[in-house]
Amino acid sequence: MRVMVAIDDSEESFYALNWALDNLFRNMGALPEASGGSKAVPTLLLVNVQQALQHYGVPIGPVGGAAFYPTVSVMESVKKAQEQISAAILSRALQMCKDKMIEQVITETLSLNGNAKDEICQAIEQKHADLLIVGSRGLGKIKRAFLGSVSNYCAHHAKCPVLIVKSPKDHE
Repeated sequence: MRVMVAIDDSEESFYALNWALDNLFRNMGALPEASGGSKAVPTLLLVNVQQALQHYGVPIGPVGGAAFYPTVSVMESVKKAQEQISAAILSRALQMCKDKMIEQVITETLSLNGNAKDEICQAIEQKHADLLIVGSRGLGKIKRAFLGSVSNYCAHHAKCPVLIVKSPKDHE
């Protein structure tokens, strides 16, 4: 079984990971393989997606005036910062797995850049995930209409079952 958990810097995504560790992976051990007698080792795929860098101009001054375009060094600096953020998020997730003493589970990390909705759905296909687990931020109807919902998009477009984990504060 290959389970993908989408992680960002929100507490909701870490709650979803914690839920998966407690309810799916604790004491899971090796699973029997469908064909043959060998054991299949469960895999936990931790994926983080950083927003792709947009190279665009920022107008300065009156309408029709000059525009500021970020330099290559600024773009490289932002990209490096995003890589560090992604590494920190995935490191925190791996530490959670270690703290839960999840044994006999292969854990892989994946750091991607782009639109989270699309990148997660593509990663599911590329990594052959059997289940996607995402947290729910509990956006209201208006925010969800303007910002979109990664979990909603994935529920409708992913090529595997999707489990959306609501945090306890969503139940209040």
